[in-house]
Parts: sequence; C-alpha cells; structure tokens
Amino acid sequence: MPRRVRIVSINVNGIRAATRKGMTAWLEEADADILAIQEVRASADELRAALPGWEVVNDEALAKGRAGVAIASRLPHVRMSTVLGPEPLDSAGRWIEADFDIDGESIAIVSAYVHTGEADTPRQDAKWAFLDAMERRLPELQAEHPLALVMGDLNVGHREFDIRNWKGNRKKAGFLPRERAYFDRFLGEAGAEVTGVDGSVGAGLGWVDIGRRHAGEVDGPYTWWSMRGRAFDTDTGWRIDYHLATPALAERVADYRVVRAPSWDTRWSDHAPVVADYTLGR
Repeated sequence: MPRRVRIVSINVNGIRAATRKGMTAWLEEADADILAIQEVRASADELRAALPGWEVVNDEALAKGRAGVAIASRLPHVRMSTVLGPEPLDSAGRWIEADFDIDGESIAIVSAYVHTGEADTPRQDAKWAFLDAMERRLPELQAEHPLALVMGDLNVGHREFDIRNWKGNRKKAGFLPRERAYFDRFLGEAGAEVTGVDGSVGAGLGWVDIGRRHAGEVDGPYTWWSMRGRAFDTDTGWRIDYHLATPALAERVADYRVVRAPSWDTRWSDHAPVVADYTLGR
C-alpha cells in the first residue's frame, strides 16, 4: 500500500549551531523521513553526533567550515554519489545524491547547495559552472529515475514573486537575469524551446517547482531572511530553497509547507525548513 513519506530540505547555517539553537526539538516534532541538509559546516563525525539515530551520508567542502551537504534518513539508501560534473567543477560539499527503495518504488534524492555568487567576480564564474552542470545532470537523473527530487538552497530567486525587494536586486547575484534563465529552462515544458528572461534560448527540462505549484501566483512564501535588521519581522525575504521534482513525482505531492519560525528569536537558522509529503510505494 502507498504511504506518505515526509521529505524536508533545510539549510541549517551550521549543524552544530542549529542543534544548540533548537533544531533537535523541531526535528522531534517534524516526523520527517528524509532530510536534505545544506551548509552543514561540520565533519562527518560532528554531523552524525548532531543526528543520532539517523542514517547519514554527506559530502564535506574542501575548505574546512564551509558549505557541506548531507542526506539523513530513517530508511536505508541503496546508492550514493557526490559526482555532479568533471573537475575542476567546484562541487565539493554542494551536491549529493542518494537513492531509496520505498516499498518497492525507487526514488532519487538530491541535496544541493548552489554557490551564492557575486556579480562580475570569480565567485559568480563558479556559480555559472555549477548551474551548467545542473542543467546537464537533471535530464540524466530523470532518465535514470522517473521519481527524482532535487532539493536545497539553490541561491536563485526564479521570479519576481520569489523576492520581496526584487526591483533593488536585479543586478545582484541571486536575481540576475542569466541565473533566472536557468530556472526558466529547468522548469520549462520538456523538449520545448524556452526563451529565458535574459533572452537566451534553450530546451525546457520539464521539472516542477513544487513550492510555486502549491502556492500559486503569490509573493513567497519566502524561505530565507537576512539576520540583519528587521527583514524577518517585515517578511522581507527570498524564496531560494526548493523542492524540484520530476513530473511523475510532482503528481505524488500530498502536502507542502514552509515552516516559518514564530518569531525572530526562535529561529535556529536563517532559512526555514521546506517540508513536503509524497505518496510513495506500491
């Protein structure tokens, strides 16, 4: 019989700090089956100590205390990979895949942490290379796994709905037209010619933005707010944390929500968990 599987994506902004600030208590109530975690900023041993009782696979960044992605689950995985593209692609600590067999159905889960970038600098060049690699990998992943889910802090607000102050960020990393055009193609009709917001033309890949499908054409719901000023209190946020699903998996969504903390001082990360329930199993 099919069952609901709760899958969560969260940029923890440092797993050790998050556990000190209240993440553990939140997890106990969240009843999650699979976690896609970004910005772990800890060793494998430290990560496992923070998540007792979970099966954990992770990929650490080459620079200590930077980036880091992981997938934690209550279920055993059957395959794991951290390969996104050829060297010298800067993907260490930024991409991890794990496959699961859930009651006779296979699903591929990805935790991704796209570079923040900085317009017209080498930091942005690394982001372009990573997004290029994603654009190559997504069709391969779907061909291998009709049920696949790419989650994480993708550090791009796709549309004007996704950033409260979009007019003031049009020339900044995270809302550059060329960045947004990747998402136009990721989410465009499969095989169709897609003209991006930057005027570029490419093939649509057919993936589904579960958050936008669920919320509709409305502002937000945002998933990240600066720790500075009153951004959280005034809901001046960005929606940069995603569940991107293959069309077959998108039809299995039973529930979706962004778990915004009740107040600024109860936050355990500058990002909110993104939670969705999927109906899986035969």
